[in-house]
Amino acid sequence: MGFRTSHHLAAPTGAALSQGLRPARLLRLGLFIYDHLGGRKLLPATKTLDMRTDPAGAPLQPLYTGAFEYSDCWVNDARMVVLAARDAADRGATIRTRTAVVAAHRDDGHWALTTRNVLTGATETVQARLLVNAAGPRVDTVLSQTLGQNSAGQCAWSSGSHIVVKKLYEHDRCYMFQNADGRIIFAIPYETDFTLIGTTDQDYFGDPKDVRISDSEIDYLTKAATEYFAKPVAPDDIVWSYSGVRPLYDDGASKAQEATRDYVLKTSGGSGEAPLINVIGGKLTTFRRPAETTLTKVEALIGAKGAAWTRHAKLPGGDFPATGFAEAVAALKQSHPFLDSAYATRLVRLYGTRAGILLGAARSCDELGVHFGADLYEAEVRYLVEYEWAVTSRDILWRRTKRGLLGDAIRIAELDQFLAALSAPTSREQKLA
Repeated sequence: MGFRTSHHLAAPTGAALSQGLRPARLLRLGLFIYDHLGGRKLLPATKTLDMRTDPAGAPLQPLYTGAFEYSDCWVNDARMVVLAARDAADRGATIRTRTAVVAAHRDDGHWALTTRNVLTGATETVQARLLVNAAGPRVDTVLSQTLGQNSAGQCAWSSGSHIVVKKLYEHDRCYMFQNADGRIIFAIPYETDFTLIGTTDQDYFGDPKDVRISDSEIDYLTKAATEYFAKPVAPDDIVWSYSGVRPLYDDGASKAQEATRDYVLKTSGGSGEAPLINVIGGKLTTFRRPAETTLTKVEALIGAKGAAWTRHAKLPGGDFPATGFAEAVAALKQSHPFLDSAYATRLVRLYGTRAGILLGAARSCDELGVHFGADLYEAEVRYLVEYEWAVTSRDILWRRTKRGLLGDAIRIAELDQFLAALSAPTSREQKLA
């Protein structure tokens, strides 16, 4: 939520850079351009560190004597996605999670879509003046299987995997390392008690739902981290791993690493035929840019016009100053004095000012309801079900909060039972059915 500064230690220098000063000079030049091209206002300027005296050098092998530090912003990608959906719902959109579009065809100037709820099996037919295919890695699948078109083959896939280990250092800065193969990996403080190491980048040809980290990727990431950190990182140290599929516009690049990360919009229909806009590629962190561009196309196709508005729009809960995170935590603690600093910080980081809605009028942890272990209480679970479409314990522990990293500290079976009871129809609902 809000603005967060992330200090990156770029390419530690020393014995590892055996080509002399040129790599360091090139990096210094790049960071100089980085400082001045973006019109930096809030972030600190880049600087050079002596890793023999700076605390950032302590976790590394002693052969690295210098580093360049720059500052950037960071975002919790899962939170950004769900909050974008919450924002849309608050503005009048209908959000249908766990609903598949199983068929779609043009019908008398409109789209006729058949949807199916994957939990209940219920189907519904919906009409639309225009259809936007923003299915990410499944853009081609929607085109070929759902729409029955032959224009698939525009999307290439790249998989990226990450590993999470117990935290390797105490400070809050990130590391960026360059491997011998020229690729970059990061080591980033993660969920307070862990370090995130990633990412890999390779062509992917399977089903996106089946993507998993491979043994070779685990070997690659652990060896790359071990090359830099004083404490070796072994496969047995991994507490969690995750993988994802990046949708890339197939521009003919021979490798996933060389494919463009930009987005492409392709439109068909119009002149009496219901329009279709395919959104191919793009990056999650810049999602508002393709969204605005897509909306401009929508307006042109349906004959409407509105002003761009998202540049300064805040996501739900982000209504505090860009540098006001600490103040937001203090305000939550003041309104709910029973919160300790760690719990209040986590709640503000995930929910921003909406943490007050989650906590309600509670005056103690006991008033937050059932305790599922660690700092997860019934109040948060109910909030996630009501406002963020959570259905399963996996939704809550991994897709919303990452409390799953705490392992046995969370009583998952008890949480599953609670969610089942919460979703069960009441006797009145059963009579009405």
